[in-house]
Amino acid sequence: MKIAVLGGGNGSTAAAVDLTEQGHEVSLWRRDRTAQEALRARGGSITLKDHKGTRPVTLAQVCDDIGDAIRGAALIVCPTPATAQADIARALAPHLVDGQVVFLPPGSFGTWMMSDIVRRAGNTADVAWAEAGTLPYLTRMHGPDTVAITTRATRLPTGVHPLRLADHAHAVLAQAYPSVEPAGDGLSGALMNAGPIIHPPLILMNAGPIEHFDHWDIHNEGTQPAIRRVTTRLDAERMALREALGYGAPHFPLADHYDKDGPEWMYGNAAHEKLTDSGDWREHLVLTEHRYMREDVATGLALLVSVADWAGVPAPTATGLLAIGSAVCGDDFRRTGRTMENLGLAGLSVADLQAQLRDGV
Repeated sequence: MKIAVLGGGNGSTAAAVDLTEQGHEVSLWRRDRTAQEALRARGGSITLKDHKGTRPVTLAQVCDDIGDAIRGAALIVCPTPATAQADIARALAPHLVDGQVVFLPPGSFGTWMMSDIVRRAGNTADVAWAEAGTLPYLTRMHGPDTVAITTRATRLPTGVHPLRLADHAHAVLAQAYPSVEPAGDGLSGALMNAGPIIHPPLILMNAGPIEHFDHWDIHNEGTQPAIRRVTTRLDAERMALREALGYGAPHFPLADHYDKDGPEWMYGNAAHEKLTDSGDWREHLVLTEHRYMREDVATGLALLVSVADWAGVPAPTATGLLAIGSAVCGDDFRRTGRTMENLGLAGLSVADLQAQLRDGV
């Protein structure tokens, strides 16, 4: 299958090499032309490190033009930060055609936002937008030409927008990611996103050590029992919101990620131990700029709080963490983040939104 991968960070690079090794024809596009030229000079070769060892993987195509990258692609994989989604949607708008599937792992309701941007740009192609609960990989870059994959997702709950295209979307996704599982519509997929649950307590409750130490591993010594209790309470609010909106189980509770003997979570059992043992998350963190703050607090957690407010579901832990993150960054993420208000959805009833999620606008 021809697949376009968009972006050049950890998740995008991992997807490009992993899908190439599976035998797919992969074209990689990113906005950084200097990095693309360097990759092209290496013949499209990226070094992959995983449990099988270290080896070079050569991509089929390295593109500067997003239209060239997605032309003829059945699947477009976009594991970029949610903060890049609007710009990428505008770049995609002139080029998308009927039948293509755009996969956002994860999405923070990017399925709705990106499809709306494309539609407003005048493209009426029947495109399926899908978003998963997490990246398909625990991964980090080891320099500009090497990517390390610690583990791959074994279960990827994924919502599709519009829901009427779910069968088509899942048939395409299964060819690249057999771990994908249907999880309803796009909002259901957004409320599966683990990032706004696991990362805000870690980035905010470790703020002192992050600003004090040059390197800090928030998943190792930063994951203490008090923080875990906050995470569990926050996740309970997410699951209560899902239930109130009619999204039934499984909800993939984050507690299963930490319990190696419990039900299988998205990355399988013992994933947390693999993550901390790798040492790849002991890194220099700029508190106010890190992806965990700008994507998972300002985007994902803001969305969770706004959906809870819209649906009339209490979410005091999420609301408090969002307020603390806003204070740390000198902003008001409830006003400026990704919210139902800023997406133009706050005036809809639950039934009206569900109809649009099912049928499209």
